[in-house]
Formats: sequence, structure tokens, C-alpha cells
Amino acid sequence: MVETGKRASVIVPTFNRAPLLMETLRGLARQDLDRSEFEVIVVDDGSTDETADVVESFTRRLDITYVFQEDKGFRVAAARNAGARLATGDVFAFLDTGAVVGPGYLRHHLALHADESEHRAVVGYAYAYRPEDPTAGLEQMCGRLLPERLLEVYAHDPSFWDIRHGAFLRCGWDLGELAVPWILLWATNCSVRADDYWAVDGFDEDFQRWGVEDMELGFRLFKHGVRFVASREGWAIETPHDRDGDNNAQGNRHNIGQLLAKHREPVAEIGWSLINSDLYWPWEDDYRTLLRWTTEARGMHVHDEIAAAVSDLGSGDRVAVIGCGGSVPEELREAKLFDFDATLLESRDRDETACHAIGLRTPLPDHSVDVVVLTSRLAGLWPRWNLEILAEARRIGREVRAPGLERW
Repeated sequence: MVETGKRASVIVPTFNRAPLLMETLRGLARQDLDRSEFEVIVVDDGSTDETADVVESFTRRLDITYVFQEDKGFRVAAARNAGARLATGDVFAFLDTGAVVGPGYLRHHLALHADESEHRAVVGYAYAYRPEDPTAGLEQMCGRLLPERLLEVYAHDPSFWDIRHGAFLRCGWDLGELAVPWILLWATNCSVRADDYWAVDGFDEDFQRWGVEDMELGFRLFKHGVRFVASREGWAIETPHDRDGDNNAQGNRHNIGQLLAKHREPVAEIGWSLINSDLYWPWEDDYRTLLRWTTEARGMHVHDEIAAAVSDLGSGDRVAVIGCGGSVPEELREAKLFDFDATLLESRDRDETACHAIGLRTPLPDHSVDVVVLTSRLAGLWPRWNLEILAEARRIGREVRAPGLERW
């Protein structure tokens, strides 16, 4: 008899958190689906505690697989991919160790994937995921009460709500209304169809520090045409546990730099600037502002403005232009060019190259050009980003000229 695939594969990466893993598996063993409909794959990133024994204790209650990979540092992306390669489910659901779920968790995730005409990524609600604002008393109650009872007890406490709650409310729980819904895809609780996951090659294993790797997957899914939906019913509760806040923050900043290096475009630049300023939630509004200004500025021509700004330079002077628009003077064909409007860049002459960027963070090395020209095409972004653009211009250039922005 040939074994058929499962409806869902729940993939749980873990590292030295055996007690938390026990609670996660208890919740999965109580699902209101038949055991034959789903599997659980625990991927151990090199634990030295009782993790393997915990998994073994659930073999009679779950269709469960244990995978061990050698401890070579933080490799959660590789761990999730290792689990996915063994998975047989039509849908991959991801949970972090310590996330506890109620009986309807998987059923609600699967319901949102039922319409095969639309491929979706489900952003599951994560109660108590507030690393800097833990819910008072929750740690002591976890393990004593069933997850659904915890939800009843704490549901009206704002410190128990998902840290993304405000973002969900602002869009009326309709992630399709957002310009950057993928920044809400966190692997503490999410799901995606297996074929979509592999169509974008799964998690990027170059991310080997904490943070960003899940929303980077979301970015590629979004580009692939996957629609993002929120599920408050397919919830999980994040069990409070010790975190290395400083190290996680450093990892987050490092990884957003990796995301930008892999996806050179303005939406990633905005995220890079925000996360390096310990911000996150302005991302949606800042990107929407950019999109509006991009449309408004499409008819702005700065060819003559650029020509005037560099008229005194010699042929050996190295130049970068931020806000270059659709064309630049002939003598600047070798300049480093940047603009935030991809449509204009695509229309450029074939022998001209330009980077799709605002100018918050370019790939140029320090002091690699002699003069940086900032054009008036940046005017609509200037009130918000002038300090950041100037800092970047001063980093890459020895002199900054911005005659078109004097009145701004």
C-alpha cells in the first residue's frame, strides 16, 4: 500500500529548549484533526539537553520525526529547510519552540489554504509575542492551564496581545490592503503551501543570526504572487522565556543588511534604515509615502540640473547622482546613478546603468566617488529622509552638492 501525503506538515526548529518543546508538542497532540492528516517534524539545531527524549515521548501520540543537525551556530533557516525536505504535507506550518496552540490551530490554517485558486501565506496570530513587554504572571501559568484556557484568562490584557496587533487593526485584518504585508510573516506561527515554499527555494540559509530570515522569505513569496492573510483563529501563544536581547538586536541589524544586499530596492532600504534605528512599524507608511511620491515625481526631469551641478568638474572626477531620473548628461554615462523609480530606470539607454534606490544605503564603498549630486527629485522624500540621505552621501563621497534641494 502506497502511503499518501499529509494535509499538513508542522515544522518546529529547536535548540536546548526541551521543556518548552514539550509544551509545543502537547498542543499539537491535541489537534481536532485525525492524526493521519498531519505530521510533526522537529529539527534539532545541535541540542545537548533532553530534546531527543522529549520527541521520543510523543511517538505514540503524533506522527513525528526527529532530525538532528550538528551545532554550527544559529542555523534556524537551515533547520526549517531540513524539516521541509522531509515533509510530505501539502501545507507547511511553522512554529517556534515554546509556541503552544489550541485544538483548532491546524484546522484554521488549513481552511485558509483550501481555495486552490489562490495561493496564500497565512500569518498566524501570536499571543504574548512581546519580547520587551512580557505578560505578568504568564510564565507561571503556562503548563498549568491548557492553551485555550490561557487565552480566556488573558485575552483582554493588552500585554498579552501580539506585538503586531496594531498593524493588524490598521488594515482591518486584511493584509491585502498593505504595501508591505511580508514584514508581518514571522515564523513563530505561519503557514504556506509546499509548492509555493519550494518555488522560492525556501528559507535562505545565508541568514545565520537571529531575525529577518522569515520576512525575507515573505518578501520572495510576495514577489512570487502569494497573497498574505491573517488568521486570528489559527493562534499560538508564545511561552515566555529568556532571550538575549542585545545579541538578537545585533543579529536583526546584521540580517537586514543581508536582506538589502540581496534585494537592492527602496523598500529594503527603508527597512534597513528603520531597523538600524531600532524602529519597525513606520515601514508601511514610509513605503506608501515613497510610492505616492514616485508617481508624482515621474514627470520631473533633472538632466539640466545635473549638468549645471557638475559643470566645473574634470573628466577624471568620479561622480554619483542620487535621484538621477530618466537621463543624465552624456559625460556622466560612467557615473554611479541611483533613482527610486524603477519605471524610469527600465527606460534608460542600454549603455546606462542605474541602481534602484532612494539613497539611504547604496552598495558603494566609503569615499569611492569625488562628488555626490542630490537632485530635486528627492524633494518629496527630503523632509523624512534628509539626514539619512546626507549621511549616506557623505559616506560615499568627498563632496556633496544639492543645489536643487536648497529650499527644502
